[in-house]
Amino acid sequence: MTEASVATRNKPAKTRRSSNSWWSAMLASPSTMIGGGLLLLIALACVLVPWLGNMDGYTTNTSAMLLSPSAAHPMGTDNVGRDTFTRVLLGGKASLTVGISVVAISGVIGFVVGLYAAYYPKIGYLLMRICDGLMAFPAILFAIVFIGSFGQSTRSVVLALSIVFVPMVARVVRSATMTNMNENYVSVLVNLGSGSFRILWKNIVLNVIGAWIVEVTFVFADAILVEAAMSFIGAGIPQPQASWGNMLYDSRTYIYSAWWMTVFPGVALALTVFVINMFGDGLREVFDPKRRR
Repeated sequence: MTEASVATRNKPAKTRRSSNSWWSAMLASPSTMIGGGLLLLIALACVLVPWLGNMDGYTTNTSAMLLSPSAAHPMGTDNVGRDTFTRVLLGGKASLTVGISVVAISGVIGFVVGLYAAYYPKIGYLLMRICDGLMAFPAILFAIVFIGSFGQSTRSVVLALSIVFVPMVARVVRSATMTNMNENYVSVLVNLGSGSFRILWKNIVLNVIGAWIVEVTFVFADAILVEAAMSFIGAGIPQPQASWGNMLYDSRTYIYSAWWMTVFPGVALALTVFVINMFGDGLREVFDPKRRR
């Protein structure tokens, strides 16, 4: 039996062992389990609590303006009488929706671009120069220009941020792919006459997926932060839809008289980003090649 046939025959078993080791490492990683659990809890609270409680975060009530936290309003009310607790949950739902949408779009496009940019150097040179050009623009500035051209909406925010984060994902995937192309198993597959599709999508992709998962986790956190910054300056999610960014904008003139309008959405934003980064740091340790050895 040749060396090539042995390598090919043993590959599925090796893949299963790697998957099992990754899962075991995730269970053994406090950052991954705590961060993932808290992130799931935040997501469920933002999605289910307003729906199950039939909460209204949009109707104004001039007789209940700027009420301090109480049993009826755990986080007080804002400057037009809306319940801050409900608005924080709805703002979290909007921010998480934007973050997940950006991850889905930029993650998939960046993965494909990075994979083919590494495997086909001539095409890769052109793709990477385009990515360098996009990365030259600050994320917020590019998003503002994009929204100014196509109109302010949640869809525009998602598309603008997706374009901004594609180069970051592509560069990480390209680097990981180029590293794997120097491995012996790629040479074995080439000598066996395997096509580029099989080499890329049935072999290399299995060893690149870890780095990609870690990167899109941090893109998730960055997208939420950038969306909040855009909404704060009035270029993000439009009013009256709740967003942590536009809630902070509304609270800027009430920092001393109604501190709860600033503190609660600010803490929610900081806590969510912290939890996502904790989860990402844990995944980085799990998918670290040196740890798997």
